[in-house]
Amino acid sequence: MTTVPDAPASETGGETAVTLQGLTRRFGSRTAVDGLTFTVGSGELFGLVGPDGAGKTTTLRMLAGVLRPSAGDARIGGVSVAADPERIKPDLAYMSQRFGLYTDLTVDENLEFYADLFKVPAGERAARIQRLFAFSNLAPFRDRLAGALSGGMKQKLGLSCALVHEPKVLLLDEPTFGVDPISRRDLWRIVHEMVARGVTAVVSTAYLDEAERFDRVALLHQGRVLAVDTPRALTAAFAGQLLEVRLDAPRAARPAIEALPGVVRAHLFGDRLHVTVAAAAAPAELGARLAAAGHPAGSIAPIAPTLEDVFLARVAEAEREAA
Repeated sequence: MTTVPDAPASETGGETAVTLQGLTRRFGSRTAVDGLTFTVGSGELFGLVGPDGAGKTTTLRMLAGVLRPSAGDARIGGVSVAADPERIKPDLAYMSQRFGLYTDLTVDENLEFYADLFKVPAGERAARIQRLFAFSNLAPFRDRLAGALSGGMKQKLGLSCALVHEPKVLLLDEPTFGVDPISRRDLWRIVHEMVARGVTAVVSTAYLDEAERFDRVALLHQGRVLAVDTPRALTAAFAGQLLEVRLDAPRAARPAIEALPGVVRAHLFGDRLHVTVAAAAAPAELGARLAAAGHPAGSIAPIAPTLEDVFLARVAEAEREAA
């Protein structure tokens, strides 16, 4: 098994908590994770961002030491996840996407069980659990069976159990998937508070709007890294000018827009199109061309790109290069 050397300084300029070098995982003939190489700084909120099938869960499972890499390696706190996965686990917490707690135990009993599992000293338990209740707002439900909790409460309980032993590195696999807006806000508040205390968090998400809150992100597509940087830097590096086009039939108009001179790409965003043009273009000129093509626009206006625009542009570039 290939291993990496001792962790270098992180890409943020500080101490490194997690290092990936050529991290790869194959399932038969399919490569789910393909040569990931980047670092995560200590105390950083780092996002693995991409759609289903991008390799996010497989990457987190390898970092957690529950799935062996097919090639390459990763180090957490300088320890190889390939060579010594058990040694990383005391300082690590991994929360999978699916609810993994004991439904026939109460909230209190689940927390006590995980405190036992991680050998939390008896003298420290009450204070830790009370602090977790303050974070999660689960105190009124401490005697309720975990199986009777709502989806959002289950996720908050899962996160609390993951944090009871005060890990240095927190791995969260789409923690807000299927969670109501209020619980989603509470979950992010807990994560941000833990990062403020110095915990390193690596979090996967398919929600591009959530990715805006991360310190840095790795954009993943089909197991490969498209880019690693801060959300602000990625949007600032967006090539071309972005126009928002509103018209009656955006899906039908998309091929006609993409065929116009100077148009790089067009993507559907609800009832409108985000159109990237190669250089600054007058909306009136694009509007005239659309009208001539039989698709008159209600409005055309320049807009600032979002991380979703950046991701779609990077995917289009990757697919063009592969072709």
